[in-house]
Amino acid sequence: MKVSIEARPVSPSRGRRLGAFVFLAPGLTYLIVLLLVPLALVLSYTVFQRGRFGGVVYEFTGENFARLFDPLYLSVLGTSLKIAGLATLIALLLGYPTAYLIAQLPRKWKTIALVAIVLPFWTNFIIRAYAWIILLSGPGLVNSGLQALGLEPVELLYNQGAVVTGLLYSYLPLMVLPLYAAIEKLDPQLREASANLGASAFTTFRKVTLPLTVPGVLTGCLFVFVPSFGNFVIPEILGGGKTAMVGNLIRTEFLKARDWPFGSTLALALIAVLLVLLLAQAWVARRA
Repeated sequence: MKVSIEARPVSPSRGRRLGAFVFLAPGLTYLIVLLLVPLALVLSYTVFQRGRFGGVVYEFTGENFARLFDPLYLSVLGTSLKIAGLATLIALLLGYPTAYLIAQLPRKWKTIALVAIVLPFWTNFIIRAYAWIILLSGPGLVNSGLQALGLEPVELLYNQGAVVTGLLYSYLPLMVLPLYAAIEKLDPQLREASANLGASAFTTFRKVTLPLTVPGVLTGCLFVFVPSFGNFVIPEILGGGKTAMVGNLIRTEFLKARDWPFGSTLALALIAVLLVLLLAQAWVARRA
């Protein structure tokens, strides 16, 4: 007696699902292990109490959320918003003309200019921050140049101005690149048509170029504001610890005060603010 066994062919839809799972598995594993699990821990710590010697005591409390509205922490939040917003605004004012000029260059020079824009990222972030100390310190290059001109040296380091300068230098490329991509995609015939209809260069920019590049502007502002808002390295190095931002406060609560529940609450508040900004950017970009 012979028994015949026939292999069942795999359906195309099942094969596609299997292939999609194989390709998605590494990325999903990364997100689950390094993003969702830590985020779940942070969320769970917010409703527990700090131990006497640090750590977490698993007793339910809502005190951590009430502490968020303490004037001290609200002032730190306001300082963070002000510094990050100022750095973003200056980056936009500097980045838009830079991106516009790069977009007008011949193809060969565009590549060179873009490489020059991203070149600082090839150097360690902390080394770049310490380089500004050499420039801005009392006997630094800037004050030495002022003294050579017969001027009095000025205090450039360990203040909010130094923090804004460091953030601007660190994240300006993140403003230029999205703006360049948005400007590069513009159809030059639109500007030519505007000029042919008698519009001035400024009117063409205001009514044609700028409205069509709003998504790039929003993306660049988001790319600069988000890391600036949560940064703690630049305020520590260039601010000398005198300028407290949300990132510094979170680090202090976790590593020095060992108050993990309140540090987690601060981190959750930071995530909530950034999530609101992301949703607002997506909504405005969709309308634009």
